[in-house]
Amino acid sequence: MKIQMLGLCRFSYVGLRGFQVEHDDYAARRAYLYDPDRLERRWLWFERVAIPGWLAQTDPDFTLVVMTGPDLPEPYLSRLTALCDRVAQLRLSLVPPMEKHREACLKAVAPHVDASADVVGHFRHDDDDAVALDYIERSRADFLRVRDLWLTEERLSLDYGRGLMVTAAGGKLSIKPWLCHNMGVALTIFLRPDAGLTALSFNHVALAKWMPGVSVNAPVMFIRSIHQDSDSGAMGPGTPWQPEDEPLARLIPRRFGFGRRVLEDLAALTG
Repeated sequence: MKIQMLGLCRFSYVGLRGFQVEHDDYAARRAYLYDPDRLERRWLWFERVAIPGWLAQTDPDFTLVVMTGPDLPEPYLSRLTALCDRVAQLRLSLVPPMEKHREACLKAVAPHVDASADVVGHFRHDDDDAVALDYIERSRADFLRVRDLWLTEERLSLDYGRGLMVTAAGGKLSIKPWLCHNMGVALTIFLRPDAGLTALSFNHVALAKWMPGVSVNAPVMFIRSIHQDSDSGAMGPGTPWQPEDEPLARLIPRRFGFGRRVLEDLAALTG
């Protein structure tokens, strides 16, 4: 069975709707997203937290579309272009501002859908979050374990619920191990290649309205970041858990490819 893994990462995309922090028009949205200090902070989180895991996936057979606007200020547009030119799995998509966010996301992703695939595993990835180094490998393997469930409706969500909630505020870092459901990160939505939909076509907190879902609660699969520039500052419902045999200082680099010091340095930049 041919499974394409296809993701979308939005980097300061000037579009309306689709976010919890909303603006009345494109000018207000652009002023907020393109604030120079904010852009620099977002780039640091993107470069140091989001990207390392994608560069070191144990299964390199995936595509991650990085979506932004054609007027993204320099040097960030050039940085994104160079990164996507250097990394085979990354594709840069420059989408003009659109009012309907789901249509904008489909415009970015649709050219990269492999029509010869039997199923496409769509995922979303925020530019300040991280997935574990084996997210792609495990997603493929776990889907094959439950593919009969997918065949009933040709829609299925596969959610990895064990992760770390990282809060950076006032120059300080807090890390809370958190067990939750359909957070959005490390969540894959499996669809037919001709479905004309993406992971962003569905509200991730209400996926049961549209498809069956499977939750896998081990191992640790994501880091979700909360800070002054986050679209949502809430952890959401969940249950705390405690690492038993491995301290976070070892777990984070083993699972995500960077050290706790990276998070501490980023937290030091927050207001």
